[in-house]
Amino acid sequence: MTPPDLNHPRALLRHLYDVAVQRALPLHNTAAHLPRPPKGRTLVLGAGKAGGAMAQAVEALWPAGAPLSGLVVTRYDHIPPRPEGLPQRIEVVEASHPVPDAAGLAAAQRILQLTEGLTADDLVLCLISGGGSALLTLPCEGLTLEDKQRINRQLLESGAHIGEMNTVRKHLSAIKGGRLAAACAPARVVTLTISDVPGDDVSVIASGPTVADASTCAEALDILRRYGIDVPPAVHAQLDSGALETPKPGDPRLAGVQTHLIATPQQSLDAAAEAARALGLRAYVLSDEIEGESREVGKVHAALARSTALGRSSFQKPCVILSGGETTVTVRPRAEGQARGRGGRAGEFCLGLAQALGGLGGVWALAADTDGIDGVEDNAGALVTPETQARAQSLGLRVTDHLARNDAYGYFEPLGDLVTTGPTHTNVNDFRAVLVT
Repeated sequence: MTPPDLNHPRALLRHLYDVAVQRALPLHNTAAHLPRPPKGRTLVLGAGKAGGAMAQAVEALWPAGAPLSGLVVTRYDHIPPRPEGLPQRIEVVEASHPVPDAAGLAAAQRILQLTEGLTADDLVLCLISGGGSALLTLPCEGLTLEDKQRINRQLLESGAHIGEMNTVRKHLSAIKGGRLAAACAPARVVTLTISDVPGDDVSVIASGPTVADASTCAEALDILRRYGIDVPPAVHAQLDSGALETPKPGDPRLAGVQTHLIATPQQSLDAAAEAARALGLRAYVLSDEIEGESREVGKVHAALARSTALGRSSFQKPCVILSGGETTVTVRPRAEGQARGRGGRAGEFCLGLAQALGGLGGVWALAADTDGIDGVEDNAGALVTPETQARAQSLGLRVTDHLARNDAYGYFEPLGDLVTTGPTHTNVNDFRAVLVT
């Protein structure tokens, strides 16, 4: 990876993104956390956008003579190329994200079936990463896959943060919120997880299928009411009575479960900061836990960049301001006949940033999802330059119009400023870098 210089801001920002992603790749982070082979058999179960790469890492590192089998589900087109000579011992299947589909339902059913007959001599190695909540879908009694799809779409468009969404998902699932670990008892369960959530709360990552859940049915009901999301009457009654309660801390079935974070957003931000400093840039990491409306977070970053550019900040230029976390996009109502906007959190952040910067000189930015996919589009994110608004206006594009219909993709694509990487085979969530020269 050849680092660029300060005279090429676009290449420099992309370099920092690539360094952040590289730091989170499973093969670089798995060996230190692998347990020893057990007396019995080793079963690998998992779900998430990094699932394919995590499975390959385990296959590459697991002793050749030790039994190994299992099933992992990942997002469509997220299975990395298999290294030559690496035998496949773990089956990897694909399903839909962020809205679940029948393939994810079938995978979850098979994963739960594989836990049958486990003994205390067996080891279950669970590979969990962001996106696992949608990929590992097994609706509770009284809920259909179609119900789950609708509820998931409504949650995604509501502006609910990841913790709220996952509280609902756990209580409407037969496999999340610690239920998978409970099904594995009495086997030993070791979970290796890549964090994509603010604060690295392992009970939130992929809705915590192997982690005891402190949230309650009452909280799930409150979230559904708050965002105006309906569930079937029979499911509402089960939530109201507590019949859909998840395994709680202290549950004896989860007593032996171990969980290891093998990659985190902070580690990736720190790696990017170190790479920036190696180029002679000051680097400031704001936080890996930033949440809120994407466009508003963009405006806050613009204010920091402006004050730094004008010499009114404790940040000294030239510098790069880095941040991570998981912002949200509240989808605005569409006018009759208006097409749905295209874009995700990173693109919407860039729209808000570009609007607030107003063409300020000396400021460039990149925002992208570390999994390589911004929402459901084919780009990871977008770039903002000092000329972004002027170039857009010359093409008849107004940032306010695109914000009004959540259409970041339609704004940055004609400018040639989409960041496109393809699936990265990891996921430590949002990456943002603002360069002030």
